[in-house]
Amino acid sequence: MALIVQKYGGTSVGDTERIRNVAGRIARTRDAGNDVIVILSAMSGVTDELISMAGKIANTPDKREMDVLLATGEQTTVSLMAMTLQAMGYKARSMLGYQAEILTDSRYSKARILDIGAERIKSLIAEGHIVIVAGFQGVDASGDITTLGRGGSDTSAVAVAAALKADQCEIYTDVDGIYTADPNICGKARKLSRISYDEMLEMASLGAKVLQIRSVEFAKKYDVPLHVRSSFNEEEGTMVVHEDANMEKVVVSGVTHSKNEARITLRKVPDMPGIASRILEPVAKAGISVDMIIQNTRLSNMTDLTFTVPKPDLAAALEIEEKIAEEIGAAEVLGDENIAKISVIGVGMRSHSGVASKMFATLASENINILLISTSEIRISCVIEEKYTELAVRALHSAFELDSA
Repeated sequence: MALIVQKYGGTSVGDTERIRNVAGRIARTRDAGNDVIVILSAMSGVTDELISMAGKIANTPDKREMDVLLATGEQTTVSLMAMTLQAMGYKARSMLGYQAEILTDSRYSKARILDIGAERIKSLIAEGHIVIVAGFQGVDASGDITTLGRGGSDTSAVAVAAALKADQCEIYTDVDGIYTADPNICGKARKLSRISYDEMLEMASLGAKVLQIRSVEFAKKYDVPLHVRSSFNEEEGTMVVHEDANMEKVVVSGVTHSKNEARITLRKVPDMPGIASRILEPVAKAGISVDMIIQNTRLSNMTDLTFTVPKPDLAAALEIEEKIAEEIGAAEVLGDENIAKISVIGVGMRSHSGVASKMFATLASENINILLISTSEIRISCVIEEKYTELAVRALHSAFELDSA
């Protein structure tokens, strides 16, 4: 008998009919002799609706109260699922985050899991229950409800699987696995049967929206095998596991893109020690993540410094940098949100050369100018004009021979 954790996203439980369909899948897993723990998201659209309601009451709602409000979405789905399974003749029990003892820090709306007290879940499993846990939420040391941020149910599922040493964690969503590129813009994208944790971490951070990045970090740290698959069919999905020798034979495993980028350039900045810190530290203190950074040296001890931030943070970051520019004597501050980041990813890059030159040559052949470049051991990213995003993805997908199996 295996212990299996199954997580279902909002589209999978979008209405009562879909809840019944998911209940049937859970029941089949139970009938096969497995113990089952289910993690559920709120119904599709519910969280956005709750956010909209709060926005009509207050321009900047209190974050603690927002977490109390948003946690109600998952409360609805877990209770309905428990009722459905009970009506089918199964012992089922729903649990909210605090009842499952999912302890987090107190950073409302983006809390991090610190510990999971698994004893109550273990007791229910021992009694023959299917345990249904509300994803996306937990409780802090003061007893306040917290939420884990967008996609947080993925992290809830992996953390529960790690705490109970589950044999497998299945992530059910509206796609049937991890693809070599976004199939919506690249018709030749293929589903991968296996991908390494490190490749998935890069993909999650660079635009692939199938898994929340913190869930992959958890899975890698605690060696939890992830099976990403569709809740709308019975096909095998993609396994996210530790890399093996066969994975390294493939130079590039996938191409990702993100249009959620914006760049900021400070022109004619004094070129002196500590100037980069003066420019970037206030942005970090404001909770804005800086990604790619490039510095160009000019004549007369002047330099240009360019960096990227998430597109929703552009206005706030520009306001900060306008003040910094006055303080340090920079000529001007420019912002551009019409950009995209294109990345090629693969553990095979560690042992193969020429990936960067091939990527640059491919983009040049399509007359696509590269604005910024950054690399890691298994990833190369380029910032380009947003209007060329789809063309770049398709061209790179073909250039690295991902079109064919």
